[in-house]
Amino acid sequence: MRLLAALACLPLAACISPVDYGDVRHAAYVADPRCTAAAGAPVDAAALPLFFVTSRLPDCRTEAVTLTNHRGDRVRYGRFAAPGESTIGGKKKFRTPMAFQNEGDWWQALQAETDRKQGRVLLYVHGYRETFETTSKDAAQIARMTGFDGPVIEYSWPSQGEVLKYAVDETNMYHDVRYFGDFLRTLADRPWVKEIVVVSHSLGARLVIPAIATADRLSRRAGRATNISNIILASPDIDRETFERDIAGDVLAPERVERGRHMTIYVSLRDKALAASRALHGYPRLGSPYCFDPFEAADLRARGLPERCYVRALPGVTVIDTTDVSRGSTGHSNFLRSAVACRDFVDAVAGKSARPERVATLWPYIFRLIPDPADPKPDDNLICHRTAGDEED
Repeated sequence: MRLLAALACLPLAACISPVDYGDVRHAAYVADPRCTAAAGAPVDAAALPLFFVTSRLPDCRTEAVTLTNHRGDRVRYGRFAAPGESTIGGKKKFRTPMAFQNEGDWWQALQAETDRKQGRVLLYVHGYRETFETTSKDAAQIARMTGFDGPVIEYSWPSQGEVLKYAVDETNMYHDVRYFGDFLRTLADRPWVKEIVVVSHSLGARLVIPAIATADRLSRRAGRATNISNIILASPDIDRETFERDIAGDVLAPERVERGRHMTIYVSLRDKALAASRALHGYPRLGSPYCFDPFEAADLRARGLPERCYVRALPGVTVIDTTDVSRGSTGHSNFLRSAVACRDFVDAVAGKSARPERVATLWPYIFRLIPDPADPKPDDNLICHRTAGDEED
């Protein structure tokens, strides 16, 4: 609701929150050697089990290194653990334990972890209104919840973490397209990476889709057979019609679907954030089954069907409607908030697609999630592996 209220006043200059450059030169933030990890510098992998790549500007001026919401001067690599409360300067703050790592050392560590497992890698890309801490929290939750048998990588671009900075987030997301595309292509070209599971949330879909297309086009793998096989878009904030037009002949081209590539899209009609995005952009978002076409809506009513309009049938695409099991104040993160959606998401990451809570519809590629009659009031936090410090969304 805060986003809806914010967007209602966007025409007024007083309601727009600009980027605050601050009183410190960006060069001063990264002057300390800790912002430039030396080759061979040790990193406690047991304490920092997860991997990150970021284009955020780090702040290395104080004892606790943090990642700001400004654009960085380059992409950096490192390790992290689930965030928690820390006492800094006598005040309790939510912080992510992290350490930068030399790029070459980072790739070696990733290979070692991948080789010890099944050759699978999970890459998580966040959406709008996120900080490094909130993104790390979600990435750590995904790792716990799925029990993923392989390294989990968080890609963190400079989202501002504020309601009134949606336009800034869009700008920074597009600015990051080359950074993320280069990273994904490099990851996909590594011969020891057998499968990449890509999970994106919200605005992150607009980074992921073109990057996969570029990785496919420029792949150096033998036969150009991609290892990006499992793509999951949670509440994607991307134009539905643009997605339909562009995706079939590119990311979901027939030859790629034949080789096993598939895409799962989680949508909800109760997603208030995407309703606000639709109001701002003027057209429906992929993650919301809103009926933009009044004639299509009227036809559904005449047939006694719910007024829910989805992306058209595309090879390799499965749509999961979480409207009936929505959770949180905005319904924008059901894959991390709703027990039923979390269980389905875990199966989607594992490549399974037969949960009993999935109910078939008239369209063979669309399924609704419904409450489990045997467990009508599940413990969402327990099943989704959320911690006491997690905020509602």
